[in-house]
Amino acid sequence: MPPRDAKPKSKISASRKLSLKILLLSRAMEDLEKEKLDRDAEKVRYLGEKLPPLQMSGLQLDELQKLCKQLHSRIDIVDEERYDYEAKVVKNNRDIHELKLKIQDLGGKFKKPALRKVRVSADEMMRALLGSKHKGSMDLRANLKSVKKEDIKQEKVLTTEVGDWRKNVEAMSGMEGRKKMFDAAGGAQ
Repeated sequence: MPPRDAKPKSKISASRKLSLKILLLSRAMEDLEKEKLDRDAEKVRYLGEKLPPLQMSGLQLDELQKLCKQLHSRIDIVDEERYDYEAKVVKNNRDIHELKLKIQDLGGKFKKPALRKVRVSADEMMRALLGSKHKGSMDLRANLKSVKKEDIKQEKVLTTEVGDWRKNVEAMSGMEGRKKMFDAAGGAQ
């Protein structure tokens, strides 16, 4: 006997599923095109209703001024409506955001998943970050500065020689001081 939890095999073949999927997608595309045409027709109808065609030929100056005033008053009304709609949209968006926050609060606290330790080399990390742009290997140890014991001893000697800064400034002033600095830096080798 087959187990009850097993998923029953589909009685539709894969090619039949594919053809049905293609038919559904083509039907959806037709519906989208029809909706777009309906929206465009509705837009034209609405604009025709709200904006009758202007007839300015043969009008006197007074009549043109009256027409301009009417157009300005219509523009003001439309701007007020637009502002009201924008305010409603902003208020609704704020309410939606607050409700989403309430849902999250009611759902309980978010539990952080346990993270696994993953060892990734520098090359793998750069390849993951940069993708195909990363070329060659990156040896991070090669870029480290090597420190010799002689350099450390020389730095200690220089720091002990400094002493009082006022004497050092007087000794290093002028051309003779610059010559001393040049000689001390190893310029006269």
